[in-house]
Amino acid sequence: MNREENLFLAKKLFVELVYNAAYIEGCNVTFPQTQTILDGAVVNNVAVSDIQTVLNLRDGWKFVLSHIDDELDLGFICKINESVSRNESLDWGALRTGSLGISGTDYKPVVPVRETVISELDKLKQIADPTDYALRLLCYAVRNQLFWDGNKQTATMVANNRLINAATYQPKDEATADFNAG
Repeated sequence: MNREENLFLAKKLFVELVYNAAYIEGCNVTFPQTQTILDGAVVNNVAVSDIQTVLNLRDGWKFVLSHIDDELDLGFICKINESVSRNESLDWGALRTGSLGISGTDYKPVVPVRETVISELDKLKQIADPTDYALRLLCYAVRNQLFWDGNKQTATMVANNRLINAATYQPKDEATADFNAG
């Protein structure tokens, strides 16, 4: 699929993108409840924090899909984090300034230093293959826990933004081309 087709599909599956991200975060909302929240209607028996998460994810995905052509830099990544962790984090949209732990592991990521993060992002930009680039970017952001909260969501949205931006699918041979045309 090309860039325009990928963007169309992401917009078409918008509710599913938000629901899946909320599910990964442990939100106790169903797909129909997610749709209702996104439609702006009242949903009974759903925690306010889960509703906030769904609305934040909506805002994050809207930002990502409306800024497909923006350059990927730390400011862009911080804007995504600002959306996804608003009112749920110590400081949203800014690199964390203290230590934290990751539940289920003894791994303690170092406190991110702005210049180091920018340097690492620049190194990652040198990766030619868009899929490899997006996956390494996602892993870098999640492993290093750049923010107080919203790291998985931010990293996932950044990776998807880059994949949609770089989409230039071309079949490798005639058999594949015939299959895709049918």
